[in-house]
Amino acid sequence: MSTLLLGLALFIGVHIFTTLRGTRTAVIGRLGEGGYKGLYSLIAAIGLILIAIGFGQYRGAGYIQIWNPPFRAFHPIAAALLWFAFVALVATYAPPSRIKSLLRHPMLVAVKAWALSHLLVNGDLGSMLLFGSLLAWAVYDRIAVKRRGDVGAPRVAWSKNDLLVVVIATVAYAAMIWLHESLIGVTAA
Repeated sequence: MSTLLLGLALFIGVHIFTTLRGTRTAVIGRLGEGGYKGLYSLIAAIGLILIAIGFGQYRGAGYIQIWNPPFRAFHPIAAALLWFAFVALVATYAPPSRIKSLLRHPMLVAVKAWALSHLLVNGDLGSMLLFGSLLAWAVYDRIAVKRRGDVGAPRVAWSKNDLLVVVIATVAYAAMIWLHESLIGVTAA
């Protein structure tokens, strides 16, 4: 569990650091833009690797069940949220779209929907720590973004890009459902 917690602390910590704009500016002044981005990326990558290793170790040692979610009641909601998370994720990297402009910060929306979908169907301690902390971070970061006046993606009209976002997201969602057990070790259906 300590590896998972260290990974979460590094990954979330470096992301929270970016919201401390004065301190961030001072570090960029000392390291330069490239040095800052390189160090930021390295810490985030190490955090992600430790999260994956730590969660794998936790699962291998046996789940610590805290509560038993009503799977049949929550599974359809979780499935819809997960599909929506894929739509938001694809919108993040797609050309300008109405979906992207409505979500404003689609990556944060994707993280929140993904984490919430997993919290609804997983009642074990490791899952609650992993998905709960990432959900809390995404909520915090959205508040921080709003406070600094970042309006997010510009408003645009509906276009073929929106159809492209939904199609790619739906294909990616279907692939993840199909591959979830072989990649993650847990069935998604």
